Amino acid sequence: MLKATLLKATQAGGKILQEYFNGSFQIDSKSSVNDLVTEADKKAETAILDTIRASFPDHYILSEEAGELSTASNTKWIIDPLDGTVNFAHGIPLCCVSIGVEVDGEVVMGAVYNPFMNEFFFAEKGAGATLNDKPIRVSAKSELAKACLVTGFPYTWEEEENDPIAVFGRFIKEGLPLRRLGSAAIDLCWVAAGRFDGFYEHKLNAWDSAAGFIIVEEAGGKVTDFKGNRFSPHQKKIIATNGIIHNDLIQAVNGK
Repeated sequence: MLKATLLKATQAGGKILQEYFNGSFQIDSKSSVNDLVTEADKKAETAILDTIRASFPDHYILSEEAGELSTASNTKWIIDPLDGTVNFAHGIPLCCVSIGVEVDGEVVMGAVYNPFMNEFFFAEKGAGATLNDKPIRVSAKSELAKACLVTGFPYTWEEEENDPIAVFGRFIKEGLPLRRLGSAAIDLCWVAAGRFDGFYEHKLNAWDSAAGFIIVEEAGGKVTDFKGNRFSPHQKKIIATNGIIHNDLIQAVNGK
């Protein structure tokens, strides 16, 4: 029932995004002028929460717009109703619904749905990862120098050693193909599908990474923090790769 509810909730959110895409809707700013929230974010979140609560009214909720709705339940739903809001607001179809399910502090299931490309990614702990119900695997690229990478930039940060611009600059100077799609959840799923060989980002929230994290791992990849420690969605820094180039990417991001 947990899986069925996850799939239903993700689809419900995606349906709302399709209804609003390229239409007229209210847009507001949050932490900065480009940290946006739209009417579609809120309506999709409502549809998702209504679906979850219909089956599991006592479950813990952590959602980007609604915040933390805590209960005594050991099951937590980690929800981004619209990852890639800036893209969505500009009519760019690289955006998605992202929902991870955490039980006793461990992410056990995740779904990411981009309705505009008709791509539905799903993973369950120990059962592999799929794209539209077909198994996916990470790439077999063995050299960082030949890898295709993806990253994202936070809305705000303090300049420091190995900050986002410094790391980006090093990769560009080395001639590495480095992309920026504008949706961390899609970035992670595309690593899982073998389209990218690696992804890193300096400042994510749990709802950005919870679903994509397990999708990468179940597709055979590796996900850690910048020091190589096991990743948790509740910390900010992330490196996700096919596993083969992982240590090399850690060293490169850290300027070594």
